[in-house]
Amino acid sequence: MGVFSEAIEVVCSPAGQPLRLTWGGRTYKVGADPVRWYERRNWWEEETRAERGHGAGLVDTEIWRVQARVNDRSDLRTLDLSHHVRSDRWRLIRIHDALRDSA
Repeated sequence: MGVFSEAIEVVCSPAGQPLRLTWGGRTYKVGADPVRWYERRNWWEEETRAERGHGAGLVDTEIWRVQARVNDRSDLRTLDLSHHVRSDRWRLIRIHDALRDSA
């Protein structure tokens, strides 16, 4: 598994689920239902204070695990994306099949 952080572009459905992402000059289509969860982040390193009732996007980071591919013949890649809700910024943070590709 490769762990890093790189800015990406993500196109979402009206419900907010990732549909397509652009990374490394290539566009990937999400090929399976993505999974979402939240992870606690060190918000105090970036914000001066947390307002009551503003946990999602400030205290917690939205994480999406997607399986995506460049085209219908390519293998699915499992990727974890972080979404900063307040700024609508997306980052690729993990590539789960990175070691398989280098073998």
